Amino acid sequence: MKVYDGSQSESTTQNAPERIKVGIAEYKVTTDAALLTTSGLGSCIGVAIYDELNGAAGLVHVMLPSAADIDGGNRAKFADTGVEVLVEALEAAGSTTDAMRAKIAGGSDMLDFSENGSSIGSRNAKQVRRTLEEYDIPIVGEDLGGDHGRSIKLEAATGELIVKSANTESITL
Repeated sequence: MKVYDGSQSESTTQNAPERIKVGIAEYKVTTDAALLTTSGLGSCIGVAIYDELNGAAGLVHVMLPSAADIDGGNRAKFADTGVEVLVEALEAAGSTTDAMRAKIAGGSDMLDFSENGSSIGSRNAKQVRRTLEEYDIPIVGEDLGGDHGRSIKLEAATGELIVKSANTESITL
């Protein structure tokens, strides 16, 4: 759908990559030059995985560390099974784990209700790292922790991850 807001020329609007929104506890994969976006990353983590060889890219927005903590449910909701389902979807699109690279953002300590001193954000980060390591997928960029929320955009064509937060300037990983 073409949208004209007066700030872009018509040719720029027509050439803009498709924007694919990824909600909380969702994942999406593309083999096109799309822009995968998610927002509301507090203690949640956005895991972006891309494959430069075949052009596939995917993004998952995980909420909690482990599916074992809660029986059943949506695999994309958890750091362990969310990474798994994203890797499976990328493999179905023709990628191999050897060619995959990951970038991660989020894991803030905005609301810490834990009694053992380990926040959900830091536990999410630890589990994401562990699961990516199990697949031998290197993390080549990250913006984790702190006490602020984030929104991210994965440029599928380049693998660049743009991280926006309320109290800092945007960074590109």
